[in-house]
Amino acid sequence: MDCHSGFRPTAFVFLTIVGVFGCQKTDTIDAASAKSVAVDAEATQGTGAQRVAIPSDGARAESKITKESASPVDASGQAGSVRGRIKPIRTPDGGLQPQAVIDESDVLHLVYYKGDPLRGDLYYVRRHSGSESFTEPIRVNSQPGSAVAVGTIRGAQIALGRNGRIHVTWNGSSKAEPYGPSNSAPMLYTRSNDAGDGFEPQRNLCQYAYGLDGGGSVAADEQGNVYVTWHAGAGSRDETGRRVWVAASNDDGATFAPERAAYSEDTGACGCCGMRAFADRRGTLYLLYRAAGELVHRDMILLSQAEREASVRGEVVGPWEVNACPMSSAAFAEGPSRVWAAWETKQQIFFASVDPSTLEIAPALSPSGGNGTRKHPSLAVNRHGEVLVVWAEATGWEKGGEVAWQVFTAEGLPVGSAGKAEGVHVWSFASAVADPSGDFWVVY
Repeated sequence: MDCHSGFRPTAFVFLTIVGVFGCQKTDTIDAASAKSVAVDAEATQGTGAQRVAIPSDGARAESKITKESASPVDASGQAGSVRGRIKPIRTPDGGLQPQAVIDESDVLHLVYYKGDPLRGDLYYVRRHSGSESFTEPIRVNSQPGSAVAVGTIRGAQIALGRNGRIHVTWNGSSKAEPYGPSNSAPMLYTRSNDAGDGFEPQRNLCQYAYGLDGGGSVAADEQGNVYVTWHAGAGSRDETGRRVWVAASNDDGATFAPERAAYSEDTGACGCCGMRAFADRRGTLYLLYRAAGELVHRDMILLSQAEREASVRGEVVGPWEVNACPMSSAAFAEGPSRVWAAWETKQQIFFASVDPSTLEIAPALSPSGGNGTRKHPSLAVNRHGEVLVVWAEATGWEKGGEVAWQVFTAEGLPVGSAGKAEGVHVWSFASAVADPSGDFWVVY
């Protein structure tokens, strides 16, 4: 563990994931059309989880992650039955890259992508408790065609802030305005208006940390803090000089301070990967990113900074030695007592819990049975403490696939049978949320 000076007055915990710009993509597979949806609630019987050892001192680990047990945990239901129902639903209007949150009033808020994958639009809908349909879509981006879906990790991310305000950020397309420095791609942000019936004009928050590639992220808390994060080289020679940057607001996104580096260590940042930010109930901010040390140390790094503390905590949570860009993504969710994080390593999904009072991370878990490529994790934790892990299978460059899921107990034991559904579109994935009743929704 390393501790370094923080960069903002409000403390936070963050995990960031970054890819490697200019390196060979590991998911460049022949294009294929996604199949029609067919939910199989009994698919992949016996899925469990394997525990893996993660170095706690931040030191470089061997590229092969060591297992703590010789075989995966059996998922034959020994932990009991799932208390929360799992409800798979399709993204409205054939939309891509759904990003969902649910508020305390049981309203599901959803942002998704439509249009040309290179220059499309973002739309926002709601689904109220008891309703069988979503509201009419509202366009999020004020300039048509200013979003991008290619690569799957450059699209919108969403956060629910104070008084139910929706915050959205995304990488700008080639036609997006206003431009960033040196006519570079902008890091765009908007928020729902005061009436909640539309969105304010989009803004570029990139003032000098230019050179976007992989997607940025956004987090918000109940104190009115909003954080927009991205990674960029700002003129650096390669990925080893890239950093994670944070633009912070303490007035619900009305204004932002200029971006500042999130971490003082020179870890680099894998250029074409996404990253994820999350703020918990304590006001702690979490970011997940993938490093790019010497262009081959593509470790997942957890940074954390508790509220009102000046130091930033950094840990390697998923070591990986590879000279290629995995174009990976990450996820967060908060439960009754712990924060959960998920990421990709070696074409598989890993997840772990963080104690919000100590910021200690538990040993990582991985759903068993992963013989193929698993990508784009999503997490949800219900009021019972059950953890739903969702991921995409068989997807790749210009190739759709399937969505799969498994529920785990708060202790990390798999419970019940895994599920799977066909029909994940090209350039898309799934998003998981838990409603106040304890049920789970899987939007794909």
